Amino acid sequence: MTVSESPVPAPDTVAVLGAGSWGTTFAKILADAAASSGVERKIRIWGRRAGVVDQINAEHRNEQYLKDIELPPAVTASTDVAEVLRDAGLVVLAVPAQSLRPQLGEWKRLLAPDAIVVSLMKGLELGTDARMSEVIAQELGIPESRVVVVSGPNLAMEIAREQPTASVVACSDADTAAAIALCCTAPYFRPYTSTDVVGVEIGGIVKNVIALAVGICEGRQMGDNTKASVITRGLAETSRLALALGGEAHTMAGLAGLGDLVATCSSALSRNHTAGRLLGEGLSLEQVAEQMTQTAEGIKSGPAVHELAGKLNVEMPITAAVVAVLEGKMSVDDLGPRLLARALKSEGDY
Repeated sequence: MTVSESPVPAPDTVAVLGAGSWGTTFAKILADAAASSGVERKIRIWGRRAGVVDQINAEHRNEQYLKDIELPPAVTASTDVAEVLRDAGLVVLAVPAQSLRPQLGEWKRLLAPDAIVVSLMKGLELGTDARMSEVIAQELGIPESRVVVVSGPNLAMEIAREQPTASVVACSDADTAAAIALCCTAPYFRPYTSTDVVGVEIGGIVKNVIALAVGICEGRQMGDNTKASVITRGLAETSRLALALGGEAHTMAGLAGLGDLVATCSSALSRNHTAGRLLGEGLSLEQVAEQMTQTAEGIKSGPAVHELAGKLNVEMPITAAVVAVLEGKMSVDDLGPRLLARALKSEGDY
């Protein structure tokens, strides 16, 4: 089924929970998509900081996260989550992964009964090793067919500047995926659909850990050969974990796998790449946190990814090395030799 043939009705009110760079950018995408197709749609953003909310409403900007980007008039904001969620047929979640479960517990009673929930988050929950779509379904008590994941090369600032990009909208129900893809098809944002939710999420989770490794390499002034090797073998690690969880191999070769990995590992706009570079330059985790305005999910999710790999007996040496650095068990100087530490074998033998 093509996107234009989706039988699922498009919502006329959307709630975006999270006023960071990606949440705000996705709100802009939804507004621009509606305007380009002649559809009226209200997009409300919930944010914790009154200053950010006030600026969105008064100036149509979010300068803390998106600098001078102008937001469409259809985008408004509030610190009142009940107001934001009222009558919203589509709820977009863009909060830190590790805070999602307790927040959903507070928000559950405010959601419309048949709302579709979209996850923009790329993290694995500590303690449970649950993907964000699993947390959403568990906490809200809704079927997988109403939980959607958006992933791919999603550097928010580039998209906010309307630089063309493609992404993946994944849901176990193909009709729902097509409906949400239609809602976010803007002149500069081209979504493809998938029913491989596991593969799409794992691609978005593990790439953050690999980006930390590449950033550390850059901070230690290692060369492009090193970084290319880590990216390539990082994709192999991601693929092994995704396949062990039931994901599909072709997803790893697509936008949510290779595409997201390359963008996140290569761009100075990537939070995880930046965090890794700062670690490689000798900063502590506390100093890195002080310098960054948003969460580098790889720092939080790395241990969960490593734990999950251990449970499934999946070899992930790059992930293991990064986690050892994060836990203070290895110095960044010792990371390089460990990044490709596997027994000699054929490249095709994953």
